[in-house]
Amino acid sequence: MPHQYPAPARAWYLVILLTIAYVFSFVDKYIPALLVEPLKQDLGISDTQMGLLLGPAFAVLYATLGLPLGWLADRTRRTTLAAAGVALWSIATAFSGLARSFGQLLLARVGVGIGDATLAPSALSLISDSFPPERRGRPVALYVGAQSFGAGLAMLGGAAVLGWATSQTEIRLPLVGLLQPWQFTFIAVGIPGLLVALLLAAAREPTRDPTTAAAVSIGHTLRFLRENWRQFGSLTAVVCVMTIIAYSQNFYAALYQRHFGWDITRYATWSGLALIIQGPLVVNLTGWWCDRRAARGSHNAPLLITIAGTLLLVPTGIAAPLMPTGETAFVVWLFNLAGLSMVSAAAPVALLAITPGEMRGQVSALFYM
Repeated sequence: MPHQYPAPARAWYLVILLTIAYVFSFVDKYIPALLVEPLKQDLGISDTQMGLLLGPAFAVLYATLGLPLGWLADRTRRTTLAAAGVALWSIATAFSGLARSFGQLLLARVGVGIGDATLAPSALSLISDSFPPERRGRPVALYVGAQSFGAGLAMLGGAAVLGWATSQTEIRLPLVGLLQPWQFTFIAVGIPGLLVALLLAAAREPTRDPTTAAAVSIGHTLRFLRENWRQFGSLTAVVCVMTIIAYSQNFYAALYQRHFGWDITRYATWSGLALIIQGPLVVNLTGWWCDRRAARGSHNAPLLITIAGTLLLVPTGIAAPLMPTGETAFVVWLFNLAGLSMVSAAAPVALLAITPGEMRGQVSALFYM
């Protein structure tokens, strides 16, 4: 019996909800990068400790919990799993604003990583069961577009909240007391995610494809990947290159302040606008191109776009910080952002095309690991 996909309106509503959740996840991930200097000053944090907060504190559990959470996504109600994750990382982000030491902030960042790990395997599996293969490019692109949009929103919104908080003589919240501007910023961006969690928990879930609905064990998935390691290994390796370059840019706010003499508002405004405008534009054009080529029978388009994006992002990622001025560095980074967006949009579409439905949650989790 062929799989019955949900009505387009319901399918797109779910994609929009997942996209909003993904936006919030990137806002919560990127906010500490905007607050490097005040965190160092108020909590006595070193650059090394700041690197741990921006990287391993989030990434270690995000990666290691991805597989068991992907296993759950193949067996349980995926909208509930994603909603629980959104609630957890939102609370953890707000708790970051109450931190009084490096250890407490580290614990909060670990909570953000655990919550965030639930979303990707659940979302890609839900999108796969909501759209036929030849129409997945655009919904995947919309979802992936949340990466740059969320990062841009973190820059613009975070800078606005931080600027407002800094202009106040004092900030007091009930039950919390007196807050520093950076503390209020964490709380202000964390709490709204709880509303998204409620909407996701109430959303209707699409039925699983009956031809692939029988979820398989982790061992079976690993055997399948071992038998097809060339396909999955090469695709994942390319995306790892993109990820290393993208997350190294968590220190760009500090770089532009220290090396190019930009103030935080100028950097946040310029980079935020680029991330919000250019990132989603390139991502959605990529998704449209993938669907267009798939409709014409060319199923290699996502892979070819992934390769092209990598060839663009590697040299520009190396060159941008080496430019003589902040303005020239920013222009080079715009080309880098285009490459990052191309890979971010095309690689998940390529992944879904070669992954059986019964293990998409687990494979997606491994992919994001």
